[in-house]
Amino acid sequence: MPEQGAQAEPRCHVGVDLGGTNIQSGVIDAHGAIIGRDKRKTDADAGAEGVIERLLASITSACAQAGIDAGQLAVVGVGAPGPVDAGRGIVLEAVNLRWESVALAPILSERLGVPVGLSNDANAGLVAEHRLGAARGTNNVLGVWVGTGIGGALVLNGSLHTGAYHTAGEIGHVLTDPWAPPGSRSLENACSRTAIVDRVRRMIRANHTSSLLDISDGRLNKVKSRHLLEAYTSGDSLVVDVIDDVARRLGVTIGGFVTMLSLECVVLGGGLTEAMGELFVGPVRSAVLGSAFPEACRAVRVVESELGDDAGILGAALLAEDAQESGSLSSATGGA
Repeated sequence: MPEQGAQAEPRCHVGVDLGGTNIQSGVIDAHGAIIGRDKRKTDADAGAEGVIERLLASITSACAQAGIDAGQLAVVGVGAPGPVDAGRGIVLEAVNLRWESVALAPILSERLGVPVGLSNDANAGLVAEHRLGAARGTNNVLGVWVGTGIGGALVLNGSLHTGAYHTAGEIGHVLTDPWAPPGSRSLENACSRTAIVDRVRRMIRANHTSSLLDISDGRLNKVKSRHLLEAYTSGDSLVVDVIDDVARRLGVTIGGFVTMLSLECVVLGGGLTEAMGELFVGPVRSAVLGSAFPEACRAVRVVESELGDDAGILGAALLAEDAQESGSLSSATGGA
């Protein structure tokens, strides 16, 4: 107990970026610094309960590194893939996790004994970039996160915009080729890292040559963004052709959103973007500027995430803190 009249020490927050591949947790102190971290594989094949157990273990590990107990936290924020109902704390549908209607925030709150706020992972990342990173000082921003899948988020007129059905910004699920076979129709199907690897694997099996066979020790099902970067920078013609084509497709689609919403900034993030940097961002930018209309829209800035992996962690914590301050966590988690 603090002495009478003494101010209680500010309590920490935790932000969690729950992705299709990795879970990343960070303990954030009163000054906004991350003082404890944990990163581990999501293991989506373990099912919802298995992933939740790994998520809880990640939070506990990050807290231990920060020297605190999870029960001492002020609030936990989780950014999850796919559309979510933040008010009820429910993941509506997470394709990468094969989840549907999972009440994640209430489950975590009961297990941890602290309030838990839920947000979409791309929304969390963009909020952090808008307040702290690459989109500071802008009011109309699209965030696009290219990794296992493709996530998207929108800030319009200075505020996060989620829409009537909690799906605003979900650019990855926009159909770019509606007459293609099922599983090949959306932007995510064509332009995610998963799609890139699948396309390269199919072309290798069709007798195209690629250094990825050697780089991945023949395990093409285990190719990561760093392997694609190595092949790209070595001049692997197959990988260069596929990634450059993906960048153009992604950029043209983004250009349509710039036209429709009159956006002033686009932030590109996610594992593939972070691995390749300007090698990927540059071609995307060129395609955006070549397709946005009218000429005035070509003033849009297309930039790489400044916060990298920390964007999802910081943004999830910021959104949970916002919800706690507004009182909207109580119905989902029983938190104060």
